Amino acid sequence: MKDPFFFGYGSLVNRRTHDYLHASTASVRGWRRAWRHTPLRDVSFLTVVPAAEDYIDGLIAAVPGADWAALDERERAYDRHDATPHVSHDIDRQLDVAIYAIPDGFHRTPDADNPVLLSYLDTVVQGFLNEFGPEGAQHFFETTEGWHAPILDDRAAPIYPRAQVLSAEERDVVDDGLGRLSAVVKQLD
Repeated sequence: MKDPFFFGYGSLVNRRTHDYLHASTASVRGWRRAWRHTPLRDVSFLTVVPAAEDYIDGLIAAVPGADWAALDERERAYDRHDATPHVSHDIDRQLDVAIYAIPDGFHRTPDADNPVLLSYLDTVVQGFLNEFGPEGAQHFFETTEGWHAPILDDRAAPIYPRAQVLSAEERDVVDDGLGRLSAVVKQLD
């Protein structure tokens, strides 16, 4: 039996947030990232929405023994979807690949009561920088919708449970990306 893989497009791109083996860069067609919130979480986070002409980069990794329990718990606000025919990768064998997305009907537009955590965004962008370089981080900003979402600056006291420490250069990439998009960053009270 071969291990199935997941396609990570947010914090799962950052290998420091998980210990899944056999990780490799990949892309998936027919999806676009978006900032959303659901009644299942107090903050907004990334999901994917169908977008026939779009593609996003990410990281695929094996789910050992097809034991989805831990990953399903981490991604509990999402449904798991088969993305196999839409994923491009450099692994030299056929893979079964799943992608997580908020279920239809549960998407909510980010608002002041459900902001994006800057510590989460930092972690995501750090992953894209490590895997795809500065161009990959820029592509992340360009291929994600919903930058009107309020962003809560929790860097000094991260709320996101898998927050990572960024270098000054990595923080500059995040801040520059947000500046180019005219995103509104609010300080934590």
